[in-house]
Amino acid sequence: MKLDVINLDGSSAGSVELSDDLFGLEPRADILHRVVRWQRNKAQAGTHKVLTRSEVSYSTKKIYRQKGTGGARHGSRKAPIFRKGGIYKGPTPRSHGHDLPKKFRALGLKHALSAKAKEGSLVVIENAESEGKTAALAKQVKNLGWKRALIIDGAAVNEGFLQAARNIEGLDILPTMGANVYDILKRDTLVITKAGVEALEARLK
Repeated sequence: MKLDVINLDGSSAGSVELSDDLFGLEPRADILHRVVRWQRNKAQAGTHKVLTRSEVSYSTKKIYRQKGTGGARHGSRKAPIFRKGGIYKGPTPRSHGHDLPKKFRALGLKHALSAKAKEGSLVVIENAESEGKTAALAKQVKNLGWKRALIIDGAAVNEGFLQAARNIEGLDILPTMGANVYDILKRDTLVITKAGVEALEARLK
């Protein structure tokens, strides 16, 4: 498929041929869901923790005599049955991550790119370069109508552009190797440089 290329000032910069294997697939929600779920589970801290019977702060003395009370035969205030006692089988620190084959992850990225292309939210720009002035870049972004955009550059991001974009709300910049399904779907507009297109095609061929 062919897509027009623009500069940051909105002027035309020709066109580019996009691979149908990356941008022309019919997006499948089930594949995107599995990859996003894998990403979010892997990022989850998993630091939740409760105090068990051996960790709560109480005396180990038997709370009352074994016989003659007419009540149950309790031996410790740390038992889960008591208020502020230890929690039985509560959550402990663990990883929430699970495995997902590399080929499936790559397929998910292809479907995410295709989803943006199909809904008309894909923009290709000549390059992402700036002198490091936030005000100038913010004006260009506003004129282009990008409110929540992800910009994917080539192997490395231009330092001046990164510095200029740092304080612009709703604008994220990633190198090609950082491109992922969750960040692509989270933003309304996906912006890729020509170098980024070439790098993505080389990465996902």
